[in-house]
Amino acid sequence: MKKTLVIILAGLAAAAAAFPQTPPPAVRGKISISGAWALYPMAIKWAEEFRKANPQVQIDIQAGGAGKGLADTLSGMVDIGMVSRDIQPAEVAKGAFPLAVTKDGVVATISAKNPLLAVIKAKGRTRAAFIDIWITGKPLTWGQALGTADKQPVRVFTRSDACGASETWAAFLGKRQEDLGGVGVYGDPGLADAARREPLAIGYNNINFAYDAKTLKPIEGLEIVPIDLNGNRRIDPEESVYATRDDITRAIAANKYPSPPARNLFFVTKGKPVKPAVVAFIRWVLTKGQAFVPETGYIPLAKDKLASVLAVLPDK
Repeated sequence: MKKTLVIILAGLAAAAAAFPQTPPPAVRGKISISGAWALYPMAIKWAEEFRKANPQVQIDIQAGGAGKGLADTLSGMVDIGMVSRDIQPAEVAKGAFPLAVTKDGVVATISAKNPLLAVIKAKGRTRAAFIDIWITGKPLTWGQALGTADKQPVRVFTRSDACGASETWAAFLGKRQEDLGGVGVYGDPGLADAARREPLAIGYNNINFAYDAKTLKPIEGLEIVPIDLNGNRRIDPEESVYATRDDITRAIAANKYPSPPARNLFFVTKGKPVKPAVVAFIRWVLTKGQAFVPETGYIPLAKDKLASVLAVLPDK
């Protein structure tokens, strides 16, 4: 009996060798992506890792602001738009199909050369103080902003391009991007550089353009302005969440940082995605791709949120 069983197993093995199982077809095609600076570093990482298992997929990614990403998507210029703000009903009516893929946040930034740096970091700024800086439009000195006698003017900077960072920061202040005052600067890197170079400047940046990807500390020459959440004119230990990128992302994950300026980040397609390579990439981002989110400086979506987004994708 044993001899017969061995013969049968050997025959099955020989048959399997003669007729090997066909591996699942590899994903092929091209994917074009444009949009939010906020999502750009994460999208680059996802593309690199996805192509390790799918080398026959070509992925082209360009940053240029959330507004550009949405416009490019709705016009059919790209397959996926990166958008770092909520999608408006009017945009959905035009065909925008948003898919949340991760989270991050926006922080206020100043130069490390600011002569009042120690006071700013100790006191922070309240939401009302930020409204005075960006919304009211009245000339403001750092003394007025901090409650001191200093007469040096606050140099206010904002983004010149339509972007999620501005829309999110404005939403934190109860307004829209067009209501933000200040000298307009293009792009996240440009705004960070402006705030870093001018000692009396204040700006705002997406987390991954405010912190160094290697050291995880604020990029050289830049400092983060803490938010005084309880309005007691000092930054309490529970409000001190800015020393490293890990500190601020943990605070966002634990809902200790307000939302906005914390927010979801989206891939947007024109209508429900149907292109096989695009569907495969987005499905991978929402599953295996989530493993790369924390190391890249972002916050994973909750499991129930991921499940709800996956549920609207085509099966293949």
